[in-house]
Amino acid sequence: MNRQTIDINCDMGEGIGNDALLMPYISSANIACGFHAGDNETMLHTCELAIQYQVAIGAHPGFADKANFGRTEMQLPLQEVYDMVSEQVFRLQQIARQLGATLSHVKPHGAMYNMSAKNAALAHCIAKAVKEADASLVLFGLSGSCSISEAAQLGLSTASEVFADRSYQDDGSLTPRSQPGALITTTEQVLQQVLQMVQQHSVTTVNNTTVPIVADTVCIHGDGAHAAAFAKSIFHTLQQHHIDIAKK
Repeated sequence: MNRQTIDINCDMGEGIGNDALLMPYISSANIACGFHAGDNETMLHTCELAIQYQVAIGAHPGFADKANFGRTEMQLPLQEVYDMVSEQVFRLQQIARQLGATLSHVKPHGAMYNMSAKNAALAHCIAKAVKEADASLVLFGLSGSCSISEAAQLGLSTASEVFADRSYQDDGSLTPRSQPGALITTTEQVLQQVLQMVQQHSVTTVNNTTVPIVADTVCIHGDGAHAAAFAKSIFHTLQQHHIDIAKK
């Protein structure tokens, strides 16, 4: 019987200070590229950590809005978003190359991620920027979203993403952070949700509805208060259920 495999990704290089604690328990790192967080020094250091732990290196481009950590929606011309994504991917590509490494994926951050999940034109623009930076890159996007469908239309490889530490709405979208219950804060709940998503390909929403999802990669937010503990628990629980952890 073939063992099941899942990717675990984490947003990193965002100045939280726990990257080294998280790295042993993940298979893909999404590294902030200086716009919503980070700078060349943190990008270099996080890439070095990823190489040390044999973790796939990915770009984590966001809006140029450090004051709000890239989590505030910005209505920008598509060309500006294209340029923004292209520049951030290029910056991390250059740093990775200095270390003899290559990028494997791109995952937009925060408001850019959530907006492109629902906006086909924005999703197409981001996917085009990724493909033209390197057609071999994998685009990480919310399961069932425009991000996945638009990238697939362009012939870009995709990884449908689910979230360990976020609650879901009945339409398969994430509960906005502005609403109560958006963040899952107990290890028990996190493990229950991850196992359901990975094994049953579904998630139970805040309204107790079960909706289907595709789980290629599971996200743990590196800035969460319990991020390191969650990552360790998820890693060991998946292994106990004979599920291997490997990059997409």
